[in-house]
Amino acid sequence: MAKKTQPAKSSGMKNFEERLSRLEKLGETIRKTDIPLEEALAAFEEGIRLARTLESDLEKIENRIEILMNGTEVTAEEPPELELFDDGE
Repeated sequence: MAKKTQPAKSSGMKNFEERLSRLEKLGETIRKTDIPLEEALAAFEEGIRLARTLESDLEKIENRIEILMNGTEVTAEEPPELELFDDGE
């Protein structure tokens, strides 16, 4: 009898989780009171970039969920981008 295995996470979702974890660590770094201003600013800038890409990815996920729930594409100015779910990333 064959064992059932959990489906592997797509590389896109793993990448999302890694970036989210990095953003959380940057937030912790920024909250420290004993780091140089330059280091805090660099962490803030990286955090802003990560937050923007994560926000974009969340919008793609929401569009994907909407498609799955409704069975049709969401009407929008642009069709949803689903490359987050591609294994090629």
